[in-house]
Amino acid sequence: MRRAATTTTAYFVDEVTIHVRGGRGGDGCVSFRREVFVPKGGPDGGDGGHGGTVYMTARTGVDTLLDLAGRHHYHAESGRPGMGANCAGRGGEDLEILVPVGTLVYDADTNRLLKDLVKPDERIVVAAGGRGGKGNARYASSTNQAPRQYQPGLPGVERTLRLELKLIADVGIVGLPNAGKSTLLARLTHARPKIADYPFTTLTPQLGVAELSDFRRLVLADIPGLLEGAHEGVGLGDAFLRHIERTRVLVHLIDLCPPVGAPTPAEAYRIIRNELEKYSPRLARREEVIVGNKLDLTDAELSREMLAEELGRPVLAISGVSGEGIRPLLEELWTRVQAARAAEPEETPAAHPRDLELDAALRDGEPADWPTLEMSQSDLDAAFEWPTDEEPKT
Repeated sequence: MRRAATTTTAYFVDEVTIHVRGGRGGDGCVSFRREVFVPKGGPDGGDGGHGGTVYMTARTGVDTLLDLAGRHHYHAESGRPGMGANCAGRGGEDLEILVPVGTLVYDADTNRLLKDLVKPDERIVVAAGGRGGKGNARYASSTNQAPRQYQPGLPGVERTLRLELKLIADVGIVGLPNAGKSTLLARLTHARPKIADYPFTTLTPQLGVAELSDFRRLVLADIPGLLEGAHEGVGLGDAFLRHIERTRVLVHLIDLCPPVGAPTPAEAYRIIRNELEKYSPRLARREEVIVGNKLDLTDAELSREMLAEELGRPVLAISGVSGEGIRPLLEELWTRVQAARAAEPEETPAAHPRDLELDAALRDGEPADWPTLEMSQSDLDAAFEWPTDEEPKT
């Protein structure tokens, strides 16, 4: 089985459009057995081979859709036509496309969700190959001893797909630019995001795994900073907010000691909440932990108390630089994530799985309108040197 290339690079691509097509089935063969002393050997045309099928597999270790962005057409191999001596044609080779776990597969023409690949090694048929046609040996009967009928191969399924990646993480970190999100991710996990003292240092979502005691793990996602008006395209816009739609808990990180001219902690909180609600009310209702950063600075504790009083909610305080408050934060996140997991439904089925089921059944069923063709006598005369009833001369 051939596979699409899966070389990983530092670039992050989370949405692509591709065209997939199953291989065409091979035509059936019209042939008659011809041997010495067997002047009327009968039909022996074999069936055509089935066309190859295009599969899509969610694979751990594939991080982005970058490899698919440079190649837009994925066509499986066609089946070979049948041959004489009852030889069937070779089936076309299947094509497997590897995508990251968390990829949503949409039909680009109807904008319908076909499948949500949320499990590692989950595999679906996106374009089934066409069936191979029958050779004339299949039409032999007591009343049709020299059939010239055969079937052409059927075309494979063809469609345009839109692939959208949503990272799967337990915790999503949101906040204004320079709130310390990347520093926090680096402190909690082994991830090494770029950290600098200017806004929008993080341009793409970053993932990291936090290790807790007793072999517990949390997957965290750092989302690029949001600005007021992000839902209208201000700053980096809301293009990356889709990556926290799968998270179970949100960490709302706030700078307790913002520079002069920057929004106050309470204003920063309301700006981000407003953007989340405008993007997705469902996302805004997600479990949230408010965390004040830069506890190592003067007056940070006082600022935390004022923020908690104004919001009427508890605010955890940490220092991404010194590590103060990090361990209690991890334990709090673990407790919240476990509660969210317990409240989740068992499984969310694909919105329109029947489209793919029909594709998968294409080879097994025989369409009622599948034509049966007949080779003309002139074509037969040109293709064969017909045997006679005369015995060969010695």
